[in-house]
Amino acid sequence: MRRSNSERIDDVIRQFMRINGIETPYNQYRLIQAWPIVMGPLIQSYTANIFIKNQTLHVQITSPAVKQNLMMEHRALARKLNEYVGAQVIEDVRCY
Repeated sequence: MRRSNSERIDDVIRQFMRINGIETPYNQYRLIQAWPIVMGPLIQSYTANIFIKNQTLHVQITSPAVKQNLMMEHRALARKLNEYVGAQVIEDVRCY
């Protein structure tokens, strides 16, 4: 006998996370973990601290030249990181 109300497991998990309020923190965690993957090992080596506050990714960069390059493309970086995660987690990237 086949059930007529079957659902995909990823939809059920996503719905469970949304109901319990853990979808946003999980996506933020995934985005922070995606930083070295998306940016590469060179940029990661200049990254000292990274966190998300008010839909803005704050990144502490130790090299002024790298910081300037990242600041010029902050919107593209946000878009690239959101695409990697598959959700709209951040709106902007701030480097300091």
